Amino acid sequence: MSLRRSRDLLLALRDDYAAARAAFRWPDLDAFNWAIDWFDGELAQGDTAGATALRIVGEHAATRTFADLSERSNRVANGLRALGLRPGDRLLLMLGNRAELWETMLAAMKLGVVTIPASTLLTAGDIAARIEQAGVRAWIAEADLAATLAVPGVGLLKIAVDEAPPGWSRFDDLLAGAASFTPAAPGRASDPALLYFTSGTTAKPKLVMHSHYSYGVGSLSTMYWLGLRPGDVHLNVSSPGWAKHAWSCLFAPWNAGATVFVANLGRFDAPALLDAIADNGVTSLCAPPTAWRMMIQEDLTQWRTLLASVCGAGEPLNPEVIATVQRAWGLTIRDGFGQTETTAQIANSPGQPVRPGSMGRPLPGYDIALLDDDGNETDEGEIAIRLEPRPAGLMIGYQDEGGLRRLEGDYYRTGDVATRDADGWMTYVGRADDVFKAADYRISPFELESALIEHAAVAEAAVVPAPDPVRLAVPKAYIALAPGHAPDRETARAILAHVRVALAPYKRVRRIEFFELPKTISGKIRRIELRRREIEHARTGTRAEGEHREEDFPELRTT
Repeated sequence: MSLRRSRDLLLALRDDYAAARAAFRWPDLDAFNWAIDWFDGELAQGDTAGATALRIVGEHAATRTFADLSERSNRVANGLRALGLRPGDRLLLMLGNRAELWETMLAAMKLGVVTIPASTLLTAGDIAARIEQAGVRAWIAEADLAATLAVPGVGLLKIAVDEAPPGWSRFDDLLAGAASFTPAAPGRASDPALLYFTSGTTAKPKLVMHSHYSYGVGSLSTMYWLGLRPGDVHLNVSSPGWAKHAWSCLFAPWNAGATVFVANLGRFDAPALLDAIADNGVTSLCAPPTAWRMMIQEDLTQWRTLLASVCGAGEPLNPEVIATVQRAWGLTIRDGFGQTETTAQIANSPGQPVRPGSMGRPLPGYDIALLDDDGNETDEGEIAIRLEPRPAGLMIGYQDEGGLRRLEGDYYRTGDVATRDADGWMTYVGRADDVFKAADYRISPFELESALIEHAAVAEAAVVPAPDPVRLAVPKAYIALAPGHAPDRETARAILAHVRVALAPYKRVRRIEFFELPKTISGKIRRIELRRREIEHARTGTRAEGEHREEDFPELRTT
């Protein structure tokens, strides 16, 4: 079965979950390059060639048709090849939402280069670590970042968008390449295409490898969850560098033949975003709960939109948020669940009843089990994907020092816990480990603790999520002080100032409490006790005595 036939079946059964689950099969593909065979071969040809593929308003405003992007990505691919990039090379891509990002993603796929998307919020240390760990051959970044992030790299090819600083090539020069592109050899569906860094609990984050098949074809499940159709105008509120951006700003909409719409409005501004949605005919919206919580602070009835589908992703939505949107627009926000390692696995699909608090049911192409610690199926346990048959949307494997570590056994265990009711609806419970969400970002306590203990006053630290009404949670550090340091305001200020430099903005510790850390008999910190303590403070609306918060130090805040 071809990608088009599988896609068209899901489009035809968009509102019939049971029929889609029964009929859908992942296409069996061998020789396949998503950018060449699907984007160029299907979307940039015939009636859809002149349709709008990408529209950006605000900063870096641009409009590109499918034919435009096909030609421009051909030129970039030829330009990169002329600079010496070859299939299998790794390209670190560090751009905001601007047309060059999509042109580069397509060009790299055509060339067989593995793209490593990265957030523009990363520090120089973060970038240097990624370059070393992933064996990066080339780095594309915006000029202002290139000028401020001095990252060494022997043999590293550096390309800047806009004005190139010394030692960098100009992205615009890549566009001088030929308008047609011929690959050196036919691509395989299993060829690596994307490499993502996760926020892990070890010193080095995991590297997740995806192929043209796993994200290109596997995103059919994401398309089905979002309910996208040809001609839709889809807005996904997400930052580049994270897997959800590739899910919902590239593969899922373009598998459907929809328009990717981006509103570059600076700091999040709910009224401005709602204006953009109304003024630009957006029909489909996916946003993290933090954005939804800010939008419902406005009177949504004041905006007349063309929205037909609204979704939420990142963490479960509060029932009151869903109810407010339903009253204002007559639309129900539909939750979904997936990971960097996968495409959308579980979701509330269009046309189906939404049960309060539930993230839905397994999507077409995914067979999901809940397992206890002994591997037995249960109605409350770790979400696990059956590997027989293996779903297209599952990563190739993890890359580490020993090479590519592929998945083995009967299941891929996600590390996330859920419950399932008698009718098959699943409700998210939380992570099986200590990683947590703050706003729409995954935070690794280990990484933050490592930064904290670099300060001379910190002997030991444990980071846990402190509930927050807007961000869902903020990182809070419980700190055991080194001898000679007082548990006072000045010490707290010094530590907070230190982490502002050591950590990217989305990772910063926002609260500190000097505390004797609870431990097991073997000496491990009992973070569960600290989490419970924070939950109780949130429940009672109290603040721990001696807690120091970032907002207590206005002199530290620059944003």
